[in-house]
Amino acid sequence: MATEHIDVRYVADLARIELTPEEEATFPKQLDEILGYIHKLSELDVEGIEPTAHASPVFDRIREDVARPGIGRDAFLANAPDSANDQLRVPKVIE
Repeated sequence: MATEHIDVRYVADLARIELTPEEEATFPKQLDEILGYIHKLSELDVEGIEPTAHASPVFDRIREDVARPGIGRDAFLANAPDSANDQLRVPKVIE
């Protein structure tokens, strides 16, 4: 694909990636191939195709919201590490 020269060192600096000299020599060709593939994808006729976020439909997998009885105060306080006056006690967080 005929594109401008991609300055791999500049892109690596932006991404804060250190490249070896071998990588600096290899990556321009690979990036050119990637951009060529993207250019090829832009030639596809997508007229009438609705944009999607996923390749297949995604449905919520949520259970039905039904009210259920909770545990009682006595059972809750029995599991609490500290309680007083029928209330849960927690450590002081403000000086």
